[in-house]
Amino acid sequence: MTLRPAVRRQLAAAGIEPEAAERAVRAALDEDLHYGPDHTTAATAPSGATATAAVIARQPGVLAGLPVALAVLDVAGVDPDAAQVRGRDGGLVSPGTEVLRIQAPLRELLGAERTLLNFLTHLSGIATVTRAWVDELAGTGCVVRDTRKTTPGLRQLEKYAVRCGGGANHRMGLGDAALIKDNHVAAAGGVAAAIRAVRAAAPDLPLEVECDDLDQVREALATGAELLLLDNMSLDDLRAAVALAAGYKSARLEASGGLRLACAREVAQTGVDFIAVGALTHSSPALDLGLDVLPG
Repeated sequence: MTLRPAVRRQLAAAGIEPEAAERAVRAALDEDLHYGPDHTTAATAPSGATATAAVIARQPGVLAGLPVALAVLDVAGVDPDAAQVRGRDGGLVSPGTEVLRIQAPLRELLGAERTLLNFLTHLSGIATVTRAWVDELAGTGCVVRDTRKTTPGLRQLEKYAVRCGGGANHRMGLGDAALIKDNHVAAAGGVAAAIRAVRAAAPDLPLEVECDDLDQVREALATGAELLLLDNMSLDDLRAAVALAAGYKSARLEASGGLRLACAREVAQTGVDFIAVGALTHSSPALDLGLDVLPG
């Protein structure tokens, strides 16, 4: 079975590969059925019964994951056309906001409930935390970006949630951009040597260089690096790196390492172009959403 064309179109429009979403959804549903059928639903829900349910926000936040929720329904045997989307990914929700209404066979609906909510609450949590960083950086010209510190198998979905929150994506994998880190520097014999090696192997690939100190910043800039990742630098060192990069028109700087929302604006005001925050995807708490079967 593959996803219906309408669901595939919605996922693709969101920048999510339908195949990636379907793999994640099938794996999640299979986890629930790994130990046997849903005995609770079979015992309590009459065969052939239908019901209407609503997905409702229980706390304020930013919504993300509705195309994935429709994929869950599709794979679980619920016609996605029976779902009325009442929310908008990237939109704000408040307690009591109804984001999705579903009319479906009761057994299939209850079987899909937890998986649907797992995706929606997780992705909405990421979008909500990302929006907090975006709001904190407003007016500075600095952009918050995610990292590859994502849940295995969920990278496309989690990075989509970051976009819903107003953040930007760093590279999606190892092949769409190069990031020279400390171990690559050690392997190549220095920052300049690593840059030259990557440029020779993949001259058209976007390239970023991690710098641990100002000496490495100078070396990277002198070798032609256009994007520098400033790892765990103090505010004074960030300002100094910005001053060094001012002589290189195309150079862009990204602060990274242990950053907290409380200090985000201060970091942005050093003049860096980006802030990289792995916590967006690996530590955001779920947004509380619930699915309620409606009376009648």
